[in-house]
Amino acid sequence: MRLEPLPLAGAYLLSVSPLEDARGYFARTFCRDEFTAHGLSPVVAQCNVSWNRHRGTLRGLHYQAAPHGEAKLVRCTRGAVWDVMVDLRDESPTRLKWYGVGLSAENRLAVYIPEGFAHGFQSLVDDTEVFYQMSESYHPDLARGVRWDDPALGIHWPLAEPILSERDRTYPLLP
Repeated sequence: MRLEPLPLAGAYLLSVSPLEDARGYFARTFCRDEFTAHGLSPVVAQCNVSWNRHRGTLRGLHYQAAPHGEAKLVRCTRGAVWDVMVDLRDESPTRLKWYGVGLSAENRLAVYIPEGFAHGFQSLVDDTEVFYQMSESYHPDLARGVRWDDPALGIHWPLAEPILSERDRTYPLLP
């Protein structure tokens, strides 16, 4: 497993280092000791999966407020997504900056999204699945979101006319 810092403070791109033989390969996708050595949260309190029937489905931008902010390790296990994170931390040098990356079953990449970031993705193909490891359990009363099309962020989504939930469509714009 390799961890590569991204342009947003505290965010990382993870790639696997497969050990291959005639059967296929084996690779580590999470290591508490390596996460701790990089200053990342090694806690996994909850795992989630998101299945997306149609190309163009956009989920996000979601986060969980303090005191139960959550770090996420996100991987696409089937299909492909354009994955986006936004730094919402008040004291961060990269506050209100966003970063997007293509995650797919083929490239086997994952992203580590620190606590205090909003996260979302858009499916690029039908029948896409995304797997999340969360550092905190879900607290519905602390669930928050930012509009996917907020002009203050200027996120470039790859597919026009996304499929959105009513909740994601009506999140407020940033102040």
